[in-house]
Amino acid sequence: MSDNINNITCRGRAMRLNSGIQFNDSGLTASIRAMHLDSELIAISNENIGGFDKIGYQRKEAIVTSFAEYLGVHALSTTRDDKVGRIMVSEKPLDIAIANKGYFQVQSENGIKLSRDGRFQIGKDGTLLTLENAKVLSNAGVPIKFPFIPQDLKQIKVDNSGKITMFNPDTHKLTLIGQIGVVDHNGVVVMDPNIKQGFNEFSNVSLQSEFLQIMPVIKNFDANRQMFMLQNSVLGKTISQLSQ
Repeated sequence: MSDNINNITCRGRAMRLNSGIQFNDSGLTASIRAMHLDSELIAISNENIGGFDKIGYQRKEAIVTSFAEYLGVHALSTTRDDKVGRIMVSEKPLDIAIANKGYFQVQSENGIKLSRDGRFQIGKDGTLLTLENAKVLSNAGVPIKFPFIPQDLKQIKVDNSGKITMFNPDTHKLTLIGQIGVVDHNGVVVMDPNIKQGFNEFSNVSLQSEFLQIMPVIKNFDANRQMFMLQNSVLGKTISQLSQ
C-alpha cells in the first residue's frame, strides 16, 4: 500500500519530458513562491519605515496564514496596528490628537473615512476641514461648522471629550460649536477618546523593531534566490544534455 501511495505522489508532482526522463519541479516553484512572499513582506516593512514620521500613520501588521509553502503570497494578509502612536506638542489650536484608540470621521468626495490625522483647518464657510479639505464630522454624524471665523484661533477650546467651544465677543461667553466624533474601526462611538488640543500623533512605528523583523526576511529571500539559481542551473544542464 505504501509503495502505491508513493508512486501516485511522485506522478502528481513530476513533469514528464518527451525523452521519458522525469524531474521534480516543486523545488523551483517553491523557491519562486517563497521569494514572492518575502518580497511582499519586505514591501510592508518598507512602507512602515516610510510612514515613521507621518502624522496619524498606523503600522501595517503582516499575517502569514498556514500552508504558505504552497500558497505563496496568497497566504499573506495585513491588518492595522491600532496602538496609539507618539503624541507630540504642536501648540496649534486646530491640531487635535486622540490619546486613546479611535478614529476621526471625515467626509470626503469618496465617502466617509476614518483617520487619526487631526490637523484641521477652518474653511471659508466656517466648516471644520482636514488638510485635504474633507469635512470633519461631529458625534451626530454631521459636519462641524463655526458661526464665524475667530481672528485668534486660540479662542477655540477643545476638551478631552472632543467638545468644541469658542469665545463669542458679542456675548462675552463661550459658545458650544459641536463635538468631534471619535469612533472605533467598526464605527461605534468611543466614549472616552481623551482628546488632546495642540498635539499631533505621529506613527506607532518602531524603527528598531522594523529593522529587526526585516533582516530574517531578507536573508530568507537571498537563500531562496540562491536555491532557485542552483536548481535552474542544474535543470538547464539537464535539458542541454538531453538535446544533444
